[in-house]
Amino acid sequence: MDELRVKCPWDQKQTIESLRTLTIEETYELADAIIKKDMNEIKKELGDILLHIVFYAKIASEQDDFNITDVINGISNKLVHRHPHVFGDVIVKDHREVEENWEVIKMNEKDSKKSVLSGVPESLPAMVKANRIQQKVRGVGFDWDERSQIWDKVHEELNELKHEVDCNDQEKIEAEFGDVIFSLINAARLYDVDPETALERTNRKFIKRFNYLEEQTIKKGLSLKNMNLDEMNLFWEQAKKFDK
Repeated sequence: MDELRVKCPWDQKQTIESLRTLTIEETYELADAIIKKDMNEIKKELGDILLHIVFYAKIASEQDDFNITDVINGISNKLVHRHPHVFGDVIVKDHREVEENWEVIKMNEKDSKKSVLSGVPESLPAMVKANRIQQKVRGVGFDWDERSQIWDKVHEELNELKHEVDCNDQEKIEAEFGDVIFSLINAARLYDVDPETALERTNRKFIKRFNYLEEQTIKKGLSLKNMNLDEMNLFWEQAKKFDK
């Protein structure tokens, strides 16, 4: 990176701001590789992200703000401080207690007057943000006593949605849809399911099955536009069997 910043016109031109969108793209590429469970691609994408970390630190060091050593020392110190059950004498019974302690310690590190949710980035995708919000409020004890209690909430929100659908109030329907989704994300969290990953796997499964449906209809000289749903469903059921 030292060489690139001196000898490469493109690298010389980059700033912390110009790298931002590229870093987001690289992060999504890593996420894709993880979903696919492609370890070789994961290795490559981790290298790309590591390059960005080094790049940011290099630019900051040129401005006398910080360097790569400061970055590494900073995260090392944070990990020690936030793992008192490893580096101290705190005792925890499970991973949930670790999460709760983490949020409490994190809050104590910051201005105590700040909101518990002040650390949730505004630019996070909505589903990821909802999951993070729920994780954070759990850290200060705002959560169900038993995870099975969430299903009553899910059913409550579904009934409210059905009511607004019957009333045909579009604005309220949208609001209730949001509540239903939020409650399902909460259920996912309680049952140790990452909702973003779960939905993305379903997206990929649907795409794979629909592609199969299209391929089979083309082979038979059929047009999806001229087929009814029952006819399409025959191919869809074949796709499900093929997928397994």
